Amino acid sequence: MSPLAAVLLATPFFGLQLQVDPGLSLDTSAPMALLALADEGAATGRRGTAPRMSAAERRELLQRRQTLRPVHRWLGVATWAAMTSTVFLGTIQYYNLYGGSRTSNPCVAGNAVFGQDQCVGTPVPHLATAMVTTGLYAATFGLSLAMPDPVGLDEGDSDYARRLRRHKRLRWVHGIGMLLQIITGVIVANPEDFGLDRFNDYGRLRALGTVHLLTGYATYATTTWAGILFLTDE
Repeated sequence: MSPLAAVLLATPFFGLQLQVDPGLSLDTSAPMALLALADEGAATGRRGTAPRMSAAERRELLQRRQTLRPVHRWLGVATWAAMTSTVFLGTIQYYNLYGGSRTSNPCVAGNAVFGQDQCVGTPVPHLATAMVTTGLYAATFGLSLAMPDPVGLDEGDSDYARRLRRHKRLRWVHGIGMLLQIITGVIVANPEDFGLDRFNDYGRLRALGTVHLLTGYATYATTTWAGILFLTDE
């Protein structure tokens, strides 16, 4: 079973609005970039798609986003750390089972990394990190969807808006990758349940394991990219 990637989603909360409503007073801890992007939005004439609401409602939603932002970021960092372990252990698992022919891979040769126990049944270390990664990823992804956006943060042509749009698109790419990882991982780890035998169906399982491995690398890369877009943004 190879890596579940997961992901790192680090979307900040400041962004774009047309003008600063005199009745909309943010906490002093809110990034000043919100005001700068608001001015740029007004200059370019771009209007957000957020529904009309009162200043009090907008302020409340921005405050909520400000509260969720650090939680979202650190959940993303934790997800990335767990994902890194999953990628590492999954790569070793693939090498043990498929790093050679049916008669010469490390498991058959008796020199599997971390011992021959990794060659039979479900690889517990990899499974444990994969489960942790999946849980953290789901929490981070869900929180990204729950973060309110009352001022249309991804509208306009500012550098921030462009990065946020790219960040959101990548979210769906690595989300699909995660789903594919789960499906292929379950099959590779439990071939008997799907009518496959590790010896007689070695070629099929190796091909499926390769898909699982490469999808994991791609998912890991896109989640890392998505996180880098905003990881150092304040």
